[in-house]
Amino acid sequence: MAKILLVEDDVAFCTMLKTFLLKKGYEVDAVYTATEALNLLKDTDYGVIISDVRLPDKEGLEILKAVKQKNAQTGVIMMTSYAEISMAVNAMKEGAVDYIAKPFNPEVILDSIQTALQMEQAEVTRPAPKPAAQPKSKTVTDTYIKGVSDASAKLNNYIDLVAPTNMSVLIMGESGTGKEQIAKSIHNKSKRNSQPFIAVDCGAIPRELASSEFFGHVKGSFTGAVTNKTGHFEAANGGTIFLDEIGNLSYELQVQLLRALQERKVKPVGSNTEIKVDIRVIAATNEDLFELVKKGDFREDLYHRLNEFTIKVPALKDRQEDLMIFANYFLDSANKELEKDVAGFSDEAITAFKSYPWPGNLRELKNAVKRAVLLTQKDMIEVEVLPHEVRTAEKEEVPQSSYSLFKNKNEQELILDALEKTHGNKSKAARLLSIDRKTLYNKLKQYGIKL
Repeated sequence: MAKILLVEDDVAFCTMLKTFLLKKGYEVDAVYTATEALNLLKDTDYGVIISDVRLPDKEGLEILKAVKQKNAQTGVIMMTSYAEISMAVNAMKEGAVDYIAKPFNPEVILDSIQTALQMEQAEVTRPAPKPAAQPKSKTVTDTYIKGVSDASAKLNNYIDLVAPTNMSVLIMGESGTGKEQIAKSIHNKSKRNSQPFIAVDCGAIPRELASSEFFGHVKGSFTGAVTNKTGHFEAANGGTIFLDEIGNLSYELQVQLLRALQERKVKPVGSNTEIKVDIRVIAATNEDLFELVKKGDFREDLYHRLNEFTIKVPALKDRQEDLMIFANYFLDSANKELEKDVAGFSDEAITAFKSYPWPGNLRELKNAVKRAVLLTQKDMIEVEVLPHEVRTAEKEEVPQSSYSLFKNKNEQELILDALEKTHGNKSKAARLLSIDRKTLYNKLKQYGIKL
């Protein structure tokens, strides 16, 4: 197997990634500084170099340049955060094979390693490409975007826990938070994933046709019923039915739905024959169903039937660490749809994104990114092509309890508190403290804090 040099100053992450690669059969040397890496490169040939773009002593680009000077065919993979996109783009221009956004699941790097090795074996010198699309989050699936924030971690954990079961799930969250994508993710991770996933917008079905839409009808059962119709429940047989905006159902249909869920049978309109159905129900709402129950607008027995397990989807404003992951996913999608090659977002655009509260959540973000991709004539999305409300949003005032080290004398306590809140993740702790990682390392050394 190929020999890999891993350069990463986050000791815990470096150790985890090295252990993973060793288990995959690779020979791995791991160092924590650019100086150590450059010294090793003088005497050792590596098949692949994996390096962070920002290291305590030098930039990762220096390692990249040294590798290319020694052997242009050696594959280099850069690890970067979304805040360092300009450095990542420069790395691609200098000849890096790929760059991956941190944090990531170790599995995502295997494809990049194989690509790097194949390029070396073919002895193809990689030309300096156009800036590639913003780092692709390999945590993204076709139907669901995983985030890295604490709120997303809890959400992802709930999805993984409930997916293998047959429990009914009630997904609650603001409009545009991706409730249908979460429902699809649950279905895809369930034992029913080879069976149909039927999504129904309860708010879009005319009241007089609701029974027919849900349960089907037979020919001649009412004026206009010229053929037999298969209802959504029968169409979802064996799989999952997703009832979006469940709070919009009429009281009469709630009664019929409750019976169908209890009996696992449906009767098409105009038919005397019941059809057995084996389905899993996932419902979603942007309303407080319990409040509707107390007002008498939603049946309590149906509420409890649907609410075997509740997932509350956080609003985008409560997932700041995920914001640019979502933005870059939508950037990739917009590039493909509009046949463009926009590389990413400028620092000013990122600042504007983080200052805006996104009341429309992911749906609004997707539209804003797509519009910006259409309008931009440059490699990077600049702030002037963003919607007016986004580019004019004012940054919220930093609260008095700010973690900024330069505004508080109790530095050591703040550092320890930040490390505790981030479970020892120094990159996250540095962001929480509003300092860069190198400054945090100096502070840790200054106070004798060892992890």
